[in-house]
Amino acid sequence: MTEKSEAPSGCSFLFQEVGSETLLIPEDFNDEQQMFAKTARDFMEREVHPRIEEMEHGDHELMRELLLKSAEVGFLGIDIPVEYGGLQVDKTTSMLVAENLASYASFATTYSAHTTIGTLPLLYFGTEEQKQKWLPKLATGELLAAYALTEPSSGSDALSAKTRAMLSEDGEHYIVDGQKMWITNAGFSDLFTVFCQIDGNKFSAILIESDREGVSTGAEEKKMGLKGSSTRLLNLEQVKVPKENVLGEIGKGHKIAFNILNIGRFKLGVGTLGAAKRAAKIATMYAKERVAFGQPIANFGAIKAKLGQMLVDLYALESSCYRVAGYMDEGLEQLDRSREDYAQETMKQIEEFAVEDSILKVLGSEVASQIIDEALQIHGGMGYSAELEIERLYRDVRINRIFEGTNEINRMLIPGMILKRMGKGQFNLFTLIQAVDEVLEADEPELPQFEQMDHLVEERQIVERAKQLTLYSANQAIQKHMADLRDQQEILMLLADQLIDVYAMDSTVARTLQLARAGRTKDLDLKTDATRVLVAACFGRVRQRSETLVCHIANARTLDTHLDALAKLAVIPRQDTIRLRRKLGEALIERERYFF
Repeated sequence: MTEKSEAPSGCSFLFQEVGSETLLIPEDFNDEQQMFAKTARDFMEREVHPRIEEMEHGDHELMRELLLKSAEVGFLGIDIPVEYGGLQVDKTTSMLVAENLASYASFATTYSAHTTIGTLPLLYFGTEEQKQKWLPKLATGELLAAYALTEPSSGSDALSAKTRAMLSEDGEHYIVDGQKMWITNAGFSDLFTVFCQIDGNKFSAILIESDREGVSTGAEEKKMGLKGSSTRLLNLEQVKVPKENVLGEIGKGHKIAFNILNIGRFKLGVGTLGAAKRAAKIATMYAKERVAFGQPIANFGAIKAKLGQMLVDLYALESSCYRVAGYMDEGLEQLDRSREDYAQETMKQIEEFAVEDSILKVLGSEVASQIIDEALQIHGGMGYSAELEIERLYRDVRINRIFEGTNEINRMLIPGMILKRMGKGQFNLFTLIQAVDEVLEADEPELPQFEQMDHLVEERQIVERAKQLTLYSANQAIQKHMADLRDQQEILMLLADQLIDVYAMDSTVARTLQLARAGRTKDLDLKTDATRVLVAACFGRVRQRSETLVCHIANARTLDTHLDALAKLAVIPRQDTIRLRRKLGEALIERERYFF
């Protein structure tokens, strides 16, 4: 295994052989990280869960009080530097807290809106004066923050915002007019990061205090889920704001918006992991209690299969999330905190993994949706009753596929950002494609070779083949559409789905392989089984999407050639996934919670 001596790079899963890196895996969390995770779990059980019903029925003042209580244990200042009154823990610790606060989605959303999209724009793009003025109060909860980007007429197309900020006659203030909608924490926030068009055409960000004349909010939105969180319209009518409140450079608001959304996507992926783990626990306990046909339904094969798949998907999502957290921490450790541009360099390190952030957002939101849907199904008719927690989990999880850029937008971003990185010379995609062509030139292409005594040899070969299939698909799409590929939304989303599956496979195999090589045998057999089930399913999807793509791109003359090429790259996983899934389900039933 190769140790990395320089900052890790984004998209490495495409050009690094699976298992060639030493990754951060959950088995390696240190004592301090585990303590923070336990503190978050205890806080939720002690302070939040007993009072969920009050918040679900509109007690947003209670939500605000609980947010302030979380400040007492340091959670509001978790990403804020010590010099501004925060803790500035590593990203892994911050993500662990986010995961463990996610057992009640409304609280997690409220918390994240303050600590992530509410606070980080100021931390990473604010002047020293702005930071000194507001960050210490945001760390203690004396002030609470919100992020105001979306407008009634601009959802995913954020840069088309209509909110305007015009310089006053004295040249000392901006006069801000407009509306923002779906603003989390709007009912009690003190400081808004508002995106607007300065001088009518310069997309920018500006900090606006809630007590300024002309700032008001609408009534609480009536929502499908997240009923415990405050979501309101923000009205700005001739609001007079000092020009010193402009955040970052005028006309460069997109840098703030998109970079903060990257972090939000990353944290969302981790948050969905926490919600999905809770759903798996609830479903398992119910399956053991519910008796049908004279025995607990947990005894039935169909239930075991559902629970086993939950364990597989949770293991893959967890492996994927904390891999990126480890990358970020490794890169950030190499920065000099005494430098004036430390915040900007931090942002660059985080931006390096924008592709992975979008992958985690899509993967996490859809894995959680699937797990919670199956958890409700296990409850049968009772799952549809508002008396049980699973009903609320089901409603709350749906927004995650819309939050932080819809999954459709993120799917189009994933291949687009990879092509952009290639255009900047950050890695050579065509060298990878050329290597695939060389494989195809052989009459009978050999599988990638690994030491036969090593662990998961077949799965490693399958992952590398999945990368080759994805690169082949990408090459055909590029050759067909060239610069117009960005307009081919269906193709972009197919490529994104392949990349998501490849990333999940690569991360999961790498984690299990790392444990095996280190001789860490605790639950290794079950983790190996979960890895095999995941790889078999993911590879099948990657192959099917390659076929779908070439059938669309090719003409009658070239289609057979393309399908023959795909057949050369195909592998048939030789695993009894029915048996493995049943075995995993039985393990989850025995332990009653996610235990990896």
